[in-house]
Amino acid sequence: MKILIGVSRVFVGILFIISGLIKLNDPVGFSFKLEEYFSIGVLNMPFFEPHALKIALFVVILEVLLGVLLLIGFRIRFTIWALLVMIVGFTFLTFYSAYFNKVTDCGCFGDALKLTPWESFIKDVVLLVLIVFLFIGRKYLKPLFGASMNRVLTTISILSCVIFAYYVLNHLPAIDFRAYKIGANIEEGMSTPDDAPKAIFDYAWKFNVNGKETIITTQGDYPTVDGDYIDVETTEVQAGYEPPIHDFTIEKDDTDMASELLQEPKLVAVIAYDLDKSDYEAFEEVKTVTDEAIKKGYKVIGMSASNTEFTTKLAKEYKLNFDFYFTDQTTLKTIVRSNPGVLVLEKGTIKQKVHFNDLDKLKF
Repeated sequence: MKILIGVSRVFVGILFIISGLIKLNDPVGFSFKLEEYFSIGVLNMPFFEPHALKIALFVVILEVLLGVLLLIGFRIRFTIWALLVMIVGFTFLTFYSAYFNKVTDCGCFGDALKLTPWESFIKDVVLLVLIVFLFIGRKYLKPLFGASMNRVLTTISILSCVIFAYYVLNHLPAIDFRAYKIGANIEEGMSTPDDAPKAIFDYAWKFNVNGKETIITTQGDYPTVDGDYIDVETTEVQAGYEPPIHDFTIEKDDTDMASELLQEPKLVAVIAYDLDKSDYEAFEEVKTVTDEAIKKGYKVIGMSASNTEFTTKLAKEYKLNFDFYFTDQTTLKTIVRSNPGVLVLEKGTIKQKVHFNDLDKLKF
């Protein structure tokens, strides 16, 4: 029993720390995922959406802390109860996502590891079983160190999480797991290799054969049947290759200019997914750096999901010498976790990417 409890303790503790740190690396991204859960049509809790980032920070720091507390064996009663409540909540959300197909990616491991809704649910069920096992055998969870050392380790863990969160919120994630990381080529990310696996579907063909309904299943070919066709149902049995970048457009007057702009040898893109939520003071420095870029021969564009009236008004107010193009809001949120943020591209390859607090680090 002691050995089983010890193994479960290490497994659950490390998994919670890893999962928490991955999300703590990108709390803004996790807050976007929470907004999906809170939205109308999912959990119908829109009143939580404005507080999604605060909730995200609390959840991920608590996740890391509980993993640390479990490993060192400190405040075990609180730790086990908190783990149990948290995993029950996670299990409900992943089941809800999988069963009702509401949120296709729970964000359990951020962008580092994508799990399907059912994979996420199974992972949480396994953790739930292990945590219940730990709850039953909690008398075997002995502290690794004395009370003073445990308090020091707990304090260090909390302070480290807070400092790290402050850094990534005011700059960008320390590790970028997304398809738009520095060095990535956007056009290559949208392409599908010739040898990429294709999606496979089962086609269940229904026929009326001598007054009896008959179903014949094939993987595409229309069956030869001596009967009257009724209907066909399609089921995907193997997913095909999906490019890491999709639905990427840069539109101007309802025309997609992405292929043309991604051929520019010197391109600067100012990203602001929603100008209504942007840090407006940052546009004063955006004006300075983009004017410098223009002088050095760069083409500068703005990319936003806000309407033309809003972008025109902003450009006029801050005397911006570039035009805004329309791009899907979700895509812009994925590109850079800053509103606004700036990218420097060379024929579609991302060379630099900065938060608005780091505009002075751009090199042209």
